[in-house]
Amino acid sequence: MTQNEELPRSVQLAFAPLHKAALGVACGVAFGSLICLITIVGAVRGAPLATSLALLSEYLAGYSVTAIGAAIGLAWGFLIGFVVGWFFAFMRNFILAASVFWLRTRAELQATRDFLDHI
Repeated sequence: MTQNEELPRSVQLAFAPLHKAALGVACGVAFGSLICLITIVGAVRGAPLATSLALLSEYLAGYSVTAIGAAIGLAWGFLIGFVVGWFFAFMRNFILAASVFWLRTRAELQATRDFLDHI
């Protein structure tokens, strides 16, 4: 394949960089909603689940197994999910770019290995 030929669309999509903010928001919404939903279920159900969820207050400032705690858990969950999603996208993009750079450089060196033999 020469430099001017275009790659198939499926390959282009597989190697396209992830949008860091978009993945961060998606993970933040999902994780925040999960914490909020579990907190509401724990507040309604009571003792066994609420006792386990109360341990989250050690990690999330202001969190409790109440309606207000569910909103605080939603905010903390969004923040944590956003950071994890953003970092995952950043690392995936970085590793993919480094891998492509390494493979391309290796292929170019391989192609020019016998350059001096032709002189």
